[in-house]
Amino acid sequence: MNSLERYERTIKKQPVDFLPRIPILMFFSAHYIGAKYREFVSDYHVLVRANEKCSEDFGVDQWSAISDPFRETSGFGAELYFPEDEVPRCVEPLLKDDLDFTRLEPPNPYKAERMMDRLLAVREMRNRANKNYSVMGWVEGPAAEAADLRGVTDFLTDLLIRPEYAFELMGFCTETSIRFALAQLQEGADTIGIGDAIASQVSPQTYYELIFPHEYKLMKAIKDAGGFVRLHICGNTKHLLNFWRELPCDIYDLDWFVPLREAREILGPDSVLVTNIDPVREVMNSTPDEIKGKLRDLYREVGFPLMIGAGCEVPGGTPHENLKALCEPIDFNLIL
Repeated sequence: MNSLERYERTIKKQPVDFLPRIPILMFFSAHYIGAKYREFVSDYHVLVRANEKCSEDFGVDQWSAISDPFRETSGFGAELYFPEDEVPRCVEPLLKDDLDFTRLEPPNPYKAERMMDRLLAVREMRNRANKNYSVMGWVEGPAAEAADLRGVTDFLTDLLIRPEYAFELMGFCTETSIRFALAQLQEGADTIGIGDAIASQVSPQTYYELIFPHEYKLMKAIKDAGGFVRLHICGNTKHLLNFWRELPCDIYDLDWFVPLREAREILGPDSVLVTNIDPVREVMNSTPDEIKGKLRDLYREVGFPLMIGAGCEVPGGTPHENLKALCEPIDFNLIL
């Protein structure tokens, strides 16, 4: 059973030899091949090489085009600053002072430089991975992209005092996310990851009334095109779990703040979860034996279907032996 088969069979709730390993690796993978993060986010060759090397050396089952949250924002025309070894930064949100988003030209993924770079990454990943590994593209969720265009504080204010505007802005962003997602599927991604971190900061009512409809539309478009959906929202999202049962989502990648047993109870026995141990305390600053023990404990708590990861990105300073422990195949049939 190869990595892609293991991954797809888990989504379909079919027996596998062991659980798929799909940790989020960005800084770690860049540094592992001796690259600076600016190279990782700017040159798809580096991104692909880093994924391939981590797959070879650690047993990761999924190659991922995730790198930073500003691919679409750049496509809209925002100016970015690229530190040598840090995440890119938006110099100033495009809608900071002028709220009229209709003046922005929706980017064409094949013409916007940084969006095209991600498409080239996905294409090269599929060519090199062939049918052996899962390839995950990535888009910003509707709330995340709206926050990138407005600025986080202003967008959160919009949700409170200009909810109709915030809803329309997210609809505008969703259309771009759909185009970008479908282009990545066309280039060979089998899965699209969606990051919508800012959603963790809002009330259940605000989420369900303003953000949920757009997430649903984005996911449905991906599913209708034949792709799988992996949702990752950083932070404590316990207050949103009841709504997520209604999303057409294949994989729920929860941050470490959310008790996985509680997620299983709410999302149901057939939902595909990802182990969400604390990336810093329980991965980077832990030991191989402790990591393997924690994974076994989580499996005992929630059972199958389950995939292996950390609650968020594996930190760049994680000891290599700790990532190897996270990704070490374990016969989970023997530990229940």
